[in-house]
Amino acid sequence: MRLNEYGELVKTEWQKTGIIRPNIVIDAFVVMPNHLHGILIITDNYDCGGTLQRASTTKTTEQFGKPTKNSIPTIVRLFKSTTTKQINQLRGGVETRYNVSPRVSTIPMLPLWQRNYYEHIIRDDTELTRIRQYIINNPKRWGG
Repeated sequence: MRLNEYGELVKTEWQKTGIIRPNIVIDAFVVMPNHLHGILIITDNYDCGGTLQRASTTKTTEQFGKPTKNSIPTIVRLFKSTTTKQINQLRGGVETRYNVSPRVSTIPMLPLWQRNYYEHIIRDDTELTRIRQYIINNPKRWGG
């Protein structure tokens, strides 16, 4: 899959996820024309030598709706937000809800990602291998 400027930006930001969050390891991933497939490995501590941990079934928000730090929903939300802002800047948009003055921008901020995402807990090595292969082979199957 040959990525355009937007795809390269998405790839770079996805890779940064594992750098800025020491308890996250980026495993197999692929940026497709209209979506991304990726495996995040959550380690049980904040050093590079962390061990694999079972995914938590705890709430993803703390009391009063404050996001839980380093939860999958928070990571995905921040990733989507960051890439949308950066790509819209490349598109020439401005970060505003309303373009009151036509001199401000001719291109409004546009949505980039669908509202939700698919999340799946990988339970064993066999499943991990199968999902890695799916991700690696996804560009070959791309028809849309």
